[in-house]
Amino acid sequence: MNTYELTASAFADQIDVGRSSISHILSGRNKPSLDFILKIIDNFPEVELYWLLNGKGSFPKKNAPQAEEVGKKETPDLFDTDVNINTKKAPIEPADLHQRLSEKSNRQIRRIVVFYTDGTFENFTEVN
Repeated sequence: MNTYELTASAFADQIDVGRSSISHILSGRNKPSLDFILKIIDNFPEVELYWLLNGKGSFPKKNAPQAEEVGKKETPDLFDTDVNINTKKAPIEPADLHQRLSEKSNRQIRRIVVFYTDGTFENFTEVN
């Protein structure tokens, strides 16, 4: 945070975690989770994992990208409906999902979770 002159709030926004998570870690109340650590490594590629976990090694990592490059992602957004990484076929319509999945196996869908861009989600479970 000091290297990039980021406030705790700006850092939380940069790595896409709740601001309270940063506050709790900085105060010593909580320890960072693996997911938290991976978000730092993903957003700041110059951070050496061993240095981050153990305080040993070097920061920034040798041959690391410059500060201007941090935050620029070259990978597509996995939830972008215009991008389909695994195939060049058009994305499947939700109405067809159950039929296509049941055609491929004898398994039945028990639960579907839909994540929205605003951070909320809906959980649909099997009705007996």
